Parts: sequence; C-alpha cells; structure tokens
Amino acid sequence: MEDGKASAVAPRRESNVYIWYVVGVCFVAYTVNFIDRQILAILLSPIKEELDLKDVHLGLLSGTAFGIFYATMGIPIGRLADRYPRRTVMAISVALWSTMTALSGAARGFYTLLVCRIGVGIGEAGCSPPAISLISDYVPQEKRGRALSLYSMGVPVGIVIGFLAGGYLREIVGWRMAFVVVGLPGIVVALLLLLTVREPLRTTQNNLPPLGEVMRFLWQRRSFRFLAIASGLYAFALTSTMFMLALFLERSHGLGAIEQGHAAAFIMAGGVGIGTLAGGFIADAWAKHDRRAYALLPMISMAIAVPGSAAAFLCDNTPIAIGLLMIPGLCGQIYQAPAFAASQSLATPAMRVTAAAVLFFVINIIGLMCGPATTGFISDLLNPTYGDESLRYALLSVNVVFYALASFFYWMSSRTMREDFDYVASLSEK
Repeated sequence: MEDGKASAVAPRRESNVYIWYVVGVCFVAYTVNFIDRQILAILLSPIKEELDLKDVHLGLLSGTAFGIFYATMGIPIGRLADRYPRRTVMAISVALWSTMTALSGAARGFYTLLVCRIGVGIGEAGCSPPAISLISDYVPQEKRGRALSLYSMGVPVGIVIGFLAGGYLREIVGWRMAFVVVGLPGIVVALLLLLTVREPLRTTQNNLPPLGEVMRFLWQRRSFRFLAIASGLYAFALTSTMFMLALFLERSHGLGAIEQGHAAAFIMAGGVGIGTLAGGFIADAWAKHDRRAYALLPMISMAIAVPGSAAAFLCDNTPIAIGLLMIPGLCGQIYQAPAFAASQSLATPAMRVTAAAVLFFVINIIGLMCGPATTGFISDLLNPTYGDESLRYALLSVNVVFYALASFFYWMSSRTMREDFDYVASLSEK
C-alpha cells in the first residue's frame, strides 16, 4: 500500500463470506462504541452522589460534552476516511475512545470526568461514517438496507450489554472500576479492524470534492435535508431516554442497580433491537415498489411512538411500564438503517463518508448535544413541584413532542426522495 492511501489498493473480487465478515467486524466495533457510551447511564446515580452533581450536570456529561465533539469531529474525521483507509481510521478511533473510557475511572471531579467524556466523543466520531461507507462499497444497493440493519444492531446490543454489565459492575466493583473493565476490550477490536479488514478499491479517491461543495450538494437535496432534521429530532428523544432511563426506573419505580440493568436491557433488546433489525429489511422490501419507503417507514413508526411513549411514562405499574417502553424504542429505532441507506443513495460515491458524517453531525447536534442536558434541565425545573417524579414528566414531554416533530419531517423528506435518488444516480453514472 503506497503512502498508506486506499487508492493504492489493488482491485479484488471479495467472496460473500468475506463481505459479511466485514459487516460483522463493523458491527462489533459499533457494539463496543455503544457499550462505552452507555455504561455512564447506569453509573449516574453513584457518580452524582460521590461527585455532588445535579441532574443538569449528568445531562452535560451524558450528552452535551460528549455530543459536541462527537458531532463536530465526525466531519473532519469523515474527510480523512474519504481519502485514507477507512479501517485504519476506525481502528485508531476505537483505540482512542476505549482508552478514554478506561481513564474515566480515575476522574476526581466533574471537570476531569468531562474531559474523559470529550475524549470518548472524539474517538467515537470516527466509527460510523467510515463504517457505513465501507459497508456501502462492499454491499450492493438492493441489499444495503439489511446490511446497515445488521451493523446498526450494535446500538441495542451495546446498550443491553452496557446496562447489564454496568448494573453488576456497579454493585460488585464500583463505578470507577466499571469504566476500566468495559474500556480495555476495545483495544482488541482495534487490532481486529487493522489486521483483518481490507480496503476496497475507490476510484474516486484522488478526486475528492471540496467540503463546501459536498455540503452544498447535500443541502440542495431536500430529501436529505429533511431526513437529517427528522433523524436529529428523533435522536433528541432517544438520547434523553437512553441516558436517563436508569434514573427514571430508580426514582419512579424504585428499582435497584441490578434491577435497573435488567429492565433497561429488556427494553432495549425487545424494543430497540427488534426495531433496528427490522427497519432495513422492511425498507428494502417496500422500496422495490416505492423508493420513498426509506422516509415513509420512519414517518409511520414515529407517529405510532407518540401515544406509545405517553402511555409508558404515565403508567405507574412497573411491569406494564417496562413493556410499554418497548413501543417507542421499537418504533423509533426503525429509522436508523433506512435513513443511512437513503443518505448513501443521496450522495455520489466520492461523498459517501462525508454524507454519513454530515447526517451524524445533524443527529448529534440536535439529539445528543441538546437532548439529555435539556431533559435534565427540565427535570430540575420541575423538581420543586414534582420531587422525584420530575424526571418522569420531563421525559414524557420530550418524547411526545419530538417523536411528533420527527414524523412530520420524515414526511417532508419523502416528498422529493424519488426525484433526488434519480438525480444522484444520473451523476454517479457519468
């Protein structure tokens, strides 16, 4: 490989087994990504107590500090991955976020933990944009939705492992050692990426368009613009719930740490897991008849999530509430594979990593950076009136409002999706 650039990779015809192996390795990296991201959620209560924090501080640690750098670093790292081997960019990123997760266990106060979370955010920004582009180069368009569904299963699997492992580790070894235990295995994943994943030939490598040109091109595609906004609005509700779920189960339903881990894992596996896996398969099948399916399917699922989330957060019966919480998880997470499959079809091959990075940027600026901190702020405002139930009503309001808004903007995206797909396809053929 000359100068370490992907353009020097000789063309080769890969077997189906190897192609799905690459998808599998990317899935493992994404799983580790969400384990290291999610472990904080189950540890918030002891961290708050030991470091003397408020709910808004927990929101800043969970979302804003992580999200600012996760969102903003995604585009420059994506540009690097458009020019250099994506597996190398991913491997370095995995090693960075895993190290910073482990170092979180040594934090002595809010600001040192904040710095560690920033490091995790920078590292994790280098995972999905190159992974989605790599998968899109290996997998043909008609199978891309299902491939990205399998990759996206890293979200629920990582969350489930994070909740389960975090609950037990919090009780057995404490929150500090929990960070170390879940952080170190990422180094092995980084080596797996570096040593076993091959970079496919990219003929557009030396003709990478300027970032401003890519941004203008994507923004001019109305379907991409509204798809990104809709996905960000959904992420606002998702990240708020994901990071505050354990606290909600503790305060409103009286569950202990291990019970919180089991309940949250059940919700994520049964709801988010099924939704993530089903989304790409359903969208691929529907898109054979109507290519707008990549926006229409999330539109419908988000609309169903509005009453589902209201029922879940208003229910006082713990087993029923846990079951109802699967509804917004399932319906909401259906969006992921269709949205990212659409983003790759709305960008020319030379723009694919950047397109994924831009979509992640919008998702995380709206969702991850703003969601948990805003929800924590609302909870603090409601605390004088509702006490420990303040988080219940903060989550209720955020879920109902943002699921409804997301559904509307997915509908807006669907209105021009067919025309935008045809236009980009015509450019790619030239």
